[in-house]
Amino acid sequence: MANFAKSRVPRFSAEVYQNPYLPEGGREVHAIVTVTATGGGTTGGRPVPGGGTGGPDAAVVIMVDCSGSMDHPPAKLRGAREATAAALDAVRDGAGFAVVAGTRRAVEVYPGGGRLAVAGAATRAQAKEALRTLTAGGGTAIGSWLRLTGRLLSSAGAGIRHAILLTDGRNEHESPQELRAALDACSGSFTCDARGVGTDWEVKEVTGIASALLGTADIVADPANLTADFRLMMETAMGKEVADVGLRLWTPLGAETVFVKQVAPTVQDLTARRRESGPRSADYPTGSWGDESRDYHLCLRVPAAGIGQEMLAGRVSLIISAPDGDPAQSPPQPLSQGLVRALWTDDVAASTSINPQVAHYTGQAELAQVIQQGLDARKSGDTDGATAKLGRAVQLAGASGNEGTAKLLAKVVDVVDTATGTVRLKAKVAEADEMTLETRSTKTVRVKK
Repeated sequence: MANFAKSRVPRFSAEVYQNPYLPEGGREVHAIVTVTATGGGTTGGRPVPGGGTGGPDAAVVIMVDCSGSMDHPPAKLRGAREATAAALDAVRDGAGFAVVAGTRRAVEVYPGGGRLAVAGAATRAQAKEALRTLTAGGGTAIGSWLRLTGRLLSSAGAGIRHAILLTDGRNEHESPQELRAALDACSGSFTCDARGVGTDWEVKEVTGIASALLGTADIVADPANLTADFRLMMETAMGKEVADVGLRLWTPLGAETVFVKQVAPTVQDLTARRRESGPRSADYPTGSWGDESRDYHLCLRVPAAGIGQEMLAGRVSLIISAPDGDPAQSPPQPLSQGLVRALWTDDVAASTSINPQVAHYTGQAELAQVIQQGLDARKSGDTDGATAKLGRAVQLAGASGNEGTAKLLAKVVDVVDTATGTVRLKAKVAEADEMTLETRSTKTVRVKK
């Protein structure tokens, strides 16, 4: 376990938890890597020659849905204005910021001119005054909002680039392919927290946006709760200290990566985001970091070996990616690293033992999956399938101590027996309760170490 000592970025540590023992012929190695960042600065993780930043160290854009449905009821748009004003109060002095109104097109509300404002008392007051001009009308084309946000954030040259997106409806005036193309274009250029207000929006659409842009997703069923949520999101964004952190995984000749998943604080599969970074090495994006800790589940497949043989199955390290196309940046140096091992044994007890961390997060990933499957079955009218899947979810939530998810499940099913996963579907379920369970299904609890 190594630390990166420069004062301008957090110190990262990586701890590996695994059972390295495999039976004869065994090939799959599982490990949980706990990554912790502490004590960072505010340069966005990119040291600038001469000690200056050359611009704001952080930049944020707030995208507010202003489609016609935001006026039904009027409390939604009113709540969005108040929440955006509260978020602006949480933007620290010197950071860049902008507000965008989204309908079938994206419009710069403040400051305009394809640029960001520099946060201070005067610009915050001007932005709040500009919020008064927001009115509801028109459709929804979220891809255009994201593309404008990407251009604004790229213009600032900031290290930390973050966005908040609020919507109350479905992306009806854009094809799924157009939204996907926008997400692909924005991926890696900024992170984005997405929120759905009310209950007329599509959960998979909003969570898909947040997942693609390495942010969080949630439901705010009551517009009155938007202000507290926006303030917290912005405070969290302002607490980020280093951007573009990658999880670099090296595997030896003959080995391959089966999957890489973030498993805490939420489940997020990073496998498809693999980007080759060298001989037998690849990087997986993790977004921006402040003082925090996250867990990752690695599954590696190694060549089979004989009893008593040992090999390095993988080496995982944290790196800060250089800006694309910046020749002035030297190759990234590892911030910390950990080793994953494989050791073949004829000791059955050793080779069949499952590491507690691996077992816990395997269950948490299954929990997220069966909730999604159960809710999909319920919507399609498959009562037996929904009962089985949601019963399994209740069992997993209870066994792992995931009390938050257990409480959400209890609003959708009547729990007969937690230990066996025996449940009955409720005859009537509030739409907000079902959407909350679906939106928060990927939230996990940390393993007790």
